[in-house]
Amino acid sequence: MSVLDASALLAYLFGETGHDLVLPEIPGGCISAVNLSEVLGRFVKDGHDPVLVSKRIRESGLEVVPFDADDAALAANLRRHTDRVGLSLGDRACISLAMARGIPALTADRIWADLGLPVTIRLIR
Repeated sequence: MSVLDASALLAYLFGETGHDLVLPEIPGGCISAVNLSEVLGRFVKDGHDPVLVSKRIRESGLEVVPFDADDAALAANLRRHTDRVGLSLGDRACISLAMARGIPALTADRIWADLGLPVTIRLIR
C-alpha cells in the first residue's frame, strides 16, 4: 500500500517508464485529491472530460483522500524542509498524506529521496 503522487499515476496511465511498479499499488493505494486534480488537469489539457476520467480512476480501487484543514497545515509545515528544492503544493500534499498514514509515497520525482523526511519514498524510475 502506497500513496501515489500525480507523477506515478500519470506514468501508469500513459504507460511511461516505471508504470509496471505503479500497477500493483493501485488497488488498496490512495492519492490526495490535490494530486488527483493534477492528473485530471493533464487529461483536460488533452481534451478529455475530467469527470469521466475521475470516475474511471476511482473505479480502479484507488482511494481518493480529501484534503482538509489538518492536511493543509501538515503540507504547509513541510515547506521548512522542501522550499530549497521547490516542491509544489501537490508534492507536499502527497508526502504529508504518506506521513499521516505511515505508508510509502510512490513518485517519479527523484529529488524527494534526498529530502531526509520521516517517510519512505519509493521511486518508480
